[in-house]
Amino acid sequence: MRVCLLASGSKGNAVFVEAGDSKILIDAGLSARELLARLGAIGVKGEDLHAILVSHEHTDHTRGAGTLARKLRIPLLVSYPTRRECGRLFEKAEVIEFESGYPFAFRDIMIDPFPTTHDARDPVGFVIECREGKFGFATDLGIATRLVSDKLGGCRAVVLESNHDEEMLLNGPYPWHLKQRIKSRHGHLSNNDAAALLEGILHDALEGVFLAHLSEVNNDPGVAREVAQNLLDGQKVCSPRLVVGHQYRVSEVLTV
Repeated sequence: MRVCLLASGSKGNAVFVEAGDSKILIDAGLSARELLARLGAIGVKGEDLHAILVSHEHTDHTRGAGTLARKLRIPLLVSYPTRRECGRLFEKAEVIEFESGYPFAFRDIMIDPFPTTHDARDPVGFVIECREGKFGFATDLGIATRLVSDKLGGCRAVVLESNHDEEMLLNGPYPWHLKQRIKSRHGHLSNNDAAALLEGILHDALEGVFLAHLSEVNNDPGVAREVAQNLLDGQKVCSPRLVVGHQYRVSEVLTV
């Protein structure tokens, strides 16, 4: 498996995943042109993609999805409620609908979309399984439920939300109602929340951890890394590679 965060943050998100013989994007929150440029930066051609998997309807996850799907003539994999919320964005694109909570096969992989808590119509995380093992994705969730932890357990690589530092958010410039939304059960995970989730899914075959969806205003990459690294340094179960996502450039490509 190969994984790369093409973009990660409140202005646009996309993850490239190569699992088995399938190459997909999870979310497409940049323009189609920018997504193709970032794929090119890691040596992937647009025509190599097989599908775009959509986690929820917010524009920082869907901005380029319809255009890119139409341009490359690849399907959008999306739940019906999310498709409905996206309206005309997905018009004239091939759509394959899934139902949250029900795994489905696509090409040579199994995709397990599981529900998360976020202020969207039908937000989901994903576990993608191929012959090389499992990969897990969970961003944009207000709380890490037991279900999320159970789904991510046993994955060889995971993408976890580490959105904000609690003190930076509290003392930052956002209005109080927005701070409350971010901190709520339907908002975003803090660095400490991400570390707690990570602690619950550690196992001896975990090889890679990506920290994603960092706020440019309420977080700092060094702080997010330090919180997660302190957790990893305090255990002897595994020694995964820790990668912090960035809004304006691709991450390293992790092969597991």
